[in-house]
Amino acid sequence: MDELLPSNPFGGRTLIVDTTDPRCYPLPSIALREAAEHDQIYVRSGIYEDKIFVSDRPVRLIGAGRDQVQVFCRRGGPLYLQRVSGGRISGIAFRYVGSDQHSAINVLDSTCVISDCRAMEGILSGVVLYGSECRATFSGNEVCRNRESGIFVFAGAQPRVADNRCFDNHHFGIAVRDQGTYPDIVRNQCDGNMLSGMLLFHHGGALVADNICRGNQHWGVVTTPDARPNPAPSELASANDLMRNPRGAYVVTDQPLEEIGR
Repeated sequence: MDELLPSNPFGGRTLIVDTTDPRCYPLPSIALREAAEHDQIYVRSGIYEDKIFVSDRPVRLIGAGRDQVQVFCRRGGPLYLQRVSGGRISGIAFRYVGSDQHSAINVLDSTCVISDCRAMEGILSGVVLYGSECRATFSGNEVCRNRESGIFVFAGAQPRVADNRCFDNHHFGIAVRDQGTYPDIVRNQCDGNMLSGMLLFHHGGALVADNICRGNQHWGVVTTPDARPNPAPSELASANDLMRNPRGAYVVTDQPLEEIGR
């Protein structure tokens, strides 16, 4: 019985990736090199050692599911997007297994959708969303077991960060930094992180609403005095669920990274 492939709203071809089938492309990156603007890539179940780099074009990369498809890389982040102008990436777990400072997912100045994926084991943050033209939508993903924070938004980015679960990261679940950075952070769950659920610092701003930050080692949310959360810090606990963190719901401090020596 033929596998049911996802429809392609762009109207182009669907290129199939399957390392076990000689009729298919062996790696996602090879299929992407041969894909035209309106084509999509479908990745069947399997574990693929690959580095996916997409620049200055739209992308549609669909995996069979984040529990079925893993793309890992030893010599850099497995997914790097630069000025990607649209499309969607979904249904894939991205795992960094090297020893240098890389993230699992890098998104620079892009406007695509990343959904139902997993980002794990980055030496830096698991996902970095950055650049003044970054308007990506990052939704419904799992971000876990990264050596710094789960999701880090900085350098003027204004993405939508919604309905993700960020857990077991070594620093924060979600962190926001820099003047002009202003993501929408809504309906995320940050739990089991080794510092606090969320951090806004160094002039970073964000809409922070309907999130759950529970069971982190420090606070629910940390902000610096120059950060610009909406609502204001004193109202964060009423707009979000920040209960059951041992140090409390939120704190405003000018030394948010003191306990990790920064």
